[in-house]
Amino acid sequence: MATYRLNAEDVDPLLEGLAIQGTGGGGSPDWGREILVNDLARGRSLEIIDPDDLPDSSLVVSGGIMGSVKTFEQIGVKELVQRWETDFELLRATRTMEHYLHRSVDYVVPFEVGGLNTPVILSLAARLGTAAVNGDALGRSAPETQMTSFIMHGISLTPMPLVDAAGNAIVVTEQDQPTFADEIGRWMVTRGGGMGANNHYPMSGADLKRTVVPGTITQAMEIGRELQRARAVGEDPVAAASAVLGARPLFRGVVADVSGEDVGGFYITNVVLDGRGGYAGGPAKLVIKNETMALWVDGALRAVFPDHVCMLDPATGRGIMSVEITEGTEMALVGYPCHARLRSGLSSAAGQVSFGGARYGHPQLGFAPIEELNAQMPGW
Repeated sequence: MATYRLNAEDVDPLLEGLAIQGTGGGGSPDWGREILVNDLARGRSLEIIDPDDLPDSSLVVSGGIMGSVKTFEQIGVKELVQRWETDFELLRATRTMEHYLHRSVDYVVPFEVGGLNTPVILSLAARLGTAAVNGDALGRSAPETQMTSFIMHGISLTPMPLVDAAGNAIVVTEQDQPTFADEIGRWMVTRGGGMGANNHYPMSGADLKRTVVPGTITQAMEIGRELQRARAVGEDPVAAASAVLGARPLFRGVVADVSGEDVGGFYITNVVLDGRGGYAGGPAKLVIKNETMALWVDGALRAVFPDHVCMLDPATGRGIMSVEITEGTEMALVGYPCHARLRSGLSSAAGQVSFGGARYGHPQLGFAPIEELNAQMPGW
């Protein structure tokens, strides 16, 4: 069974790609770097495995760190990573899942791709002595646990163990709505030290193969390496990253106004950009709930979650995090369709509840494919 073992030379390309795929969220790549460098320095084996190589009978789980970005910043990355050497909440949540299921976990899969949330799953896999699946449930980052291809294709989010930094632990065994377990988790971490971890989506290897968005970790490394190459030879880094992603231009401009607040574990932001170059004269509006949710250009809707809107630095191609956005920030916005496994599940009952515009303050929005919304735009 073939696995790939990450080395020190993979870290920077991986994190560059994850930051772009994360669509503004997924955690800071600076945090991800600290996690990966710490693991490598301690001799842990960071391995990934392709979905098709998993035995159908294996037990696969997902999971992640929960909490507000601002809480993480207040703790500090070095302090937190060192604390995890004695109490890694994500490992504690996984052991709780094993206890509940009376079975050991064989593999772990990222809930999403992002600069922090993929490295923590790689670290979890290393601590368990196994590999992380080269894929995830979205192909991007998303703000809520039920926003996955897994749930839309019949994989239960529950049982979902939840642990917090204060030492509390519960297991959500069932839910009558796809959003219930996530809401319980948000309630818990806001009262338990501002952060915690969950474990969820227990599934067989066979179910993983039919529901995962494959290849996203190696795609992240490919994006990062292509960015490094483009910069070295003086090529347009935005075009280089877009070529790997299959993304097309949506807007270029400068942030004119940004307003946001930290609510219930999420940083919700409204961003207005003034156009530059070929986009001069028409403003753009982004709605962000940790990650980009919807985009309007000159009043016309151009993208809706879960299709991707990536925010890039025009000069370097670096992925811009939502918490970094301030007035005067220059952005190149590029977009591309979400994976077919997400598209095919959006019309399901779970998909409509889990991904609907009401989850980010726009209940009037239904999904419309990004390629149709931009059919008349240059470059599409």
